[in-house]
Amino acid sequence: MTGLRIADLARGWIGTPYLHQASVRGAGADCLGLIRGVWRELHGTEPEPVPAYTADWSEVQRDERLWRAAERHLRHLPPGEPSVGDVVLFRMRDGSVAKHLGIVGQGEGEMTFIHAYTGHGVVESPLSAPWRRRIVARFEFPDRRL
Repeated sequence: MTGLRIADLARGWIGTPYLHQASVRGAGADCLGLIRGVWRELHGTEPEPVPAYTADWSEVQRDERLWRAAERHLRHLPPGEPSVGDVVLFRMRDGSVAKHLGIVGQGEGEMTFIHAYTGHGVVESPLSAPWRRRIVARFEFPDRRL
């Protein structure tokens, strides 16, 4: 499966409103919901149920739950330059847990990423230096269900 196909699937979600814990293209999604939706488009059923979570989940416990879940179901990639179709995991503040996800795309002459962002919905943003500095891990979707 190509990275371009993954990015195209993610682009199909652009314009979906931001809705915490949701994963329905056109109706609502958060960043995890976008990844879950692309997974379903590629593989059908999701690999595990997603428990309810709050906006501040994992922070108090300092628990990298999202990172561990990504490692269970996606292929962890070595550190390096993101490629189209990669799932990127971000740490939004120094010292906080990693809890934002996106899928790398390619704009005209620049890397982009597709993500669901509070107050904006699913959008494609430049993968600018401030965003790149926040990347803590890269993954790729497996070719088939694990």
